[in-house]
Amino acid sequence: MNIPLKSIESSTGDTFSPGLEGVVAAQTVLSHVDGAAGRLVLRGYQLEQLSGWSFEAVLSLLWRDLAPENLDEAGIRKRLGAAREVAFERMVAALPALDGLSQVEALRLLLSRLPDVEKESHHVVAVASTSVFAAAIARRDRGLEPVRPDASLGHAADFLRMLHGAEQRADKVRALETYLVTVADHGLNASTFATRVIASTQAGLFSSVIGGLCALKGPLHGGAPGPVLDMLDAIGTEGDVRPWLAAALDRGERLMGFGHRIYRVRDPRADALKQAVASLRDNGGRIDFAEKVEVEALALLAERKPLRPLQTNVEFYTALVLEAVGFPRESFTNVFASGRMAGWTAHVLEQDKVGRLIRPQSRYVGPMPA
Repeated sequence: MNIPLKSIESSTGDTFSPGLEGVVAAQTVLSHVDGAAGRLVLRGYQLEQLSGWSFEAVLSLLWRDLAPENLDEAGIRKRLGAAREVAFERMVAALPALDGLSQVEALRLLLSRLPDVEKESHHVVAVASTSVFAAAIARRDRGLEPVRPDASLGHAADFLRMLHGAEQRADKVRALETYLVTVADHGLNASTFATRVIASTQAGLFSSVIGGLCALKGPLHGGAPGPVLDMLDAIGTEGDVRPWLAAALDRGERLMGFGHRIYRVRDPRADALKQAVASLRDNGGRIDFAEKVEVEALALLAERKPLRPLQTNVEFYTALVLEAVGFPRESFTNVFASGRMAGWTAHVLEQDKVGRLIRPQSRYVGPMPA
């Protein structure tokens, strides 16, 4: 059965838009994505202004006037530290149940154990728990025991410490912090929309953000950074860059890390992460090599597809940042979720204030009864 996918308007005036392109489904104070100008705004600040902020400061910004109390950067840091310790204690008994699960499936299971009845600080618990769980899951995959959090550290610093078992260099912490800030919120993307739909039913914050994680698990949304590294591995050496990329395009393959559904020019998040990774050039030449791949890829895409704006997107430099700070590529979706949990929780808090069920219409295209 073929269902028409082009936008059409019915005799009653309602328009079907596959993928909901151009459909405004929410009003938000949280973020604005201007794809034509290549601009991302979070609560009045351009991403470039926020890229030097701490993750706690961005949480304070996103949660302001939506959470039960307005906490400043220091207050959120303290609350997150305490919540990480509680999350660790809750997690330990559940670890045997993770056998046989992928890392994102394991994160989904652990988050599902958090009760929706925790109303007062559930947004803090969600953000804190996600990083604790993600670090423990990554270590478990390598046969290592989880590392107990240190509540005195900042969130990004403790995230890396829980992953590696020891505190990490300041430049690596800063790079991860920039990543978490960069992906904190990004308009009404698929996972955020799923989160808001569930929140609109009053199902509770944890049920809502787990729905967001399930949407993020899909390869069309949160699964692209790992394949960027697969592409770099496959290219192999500097002399093979242009021939490999050209052959991939000849086969009709997509170059991973290039092009975006919204941005018609360069993804501003890619620029922020490129700056973050600049201080990490001790990774065996990987970053220098990747930059050469980026130059050749952009040149080939401009030659082969001059009418399509295919620029570097956030996944390209995400892969380099997360690899350089020590996350295995199987963990990338969970680290993405650790940053995006900031936006998901803020959207749940905002949707709770709207208090209206999200219930769009569908157009029936099946047979009618005789």
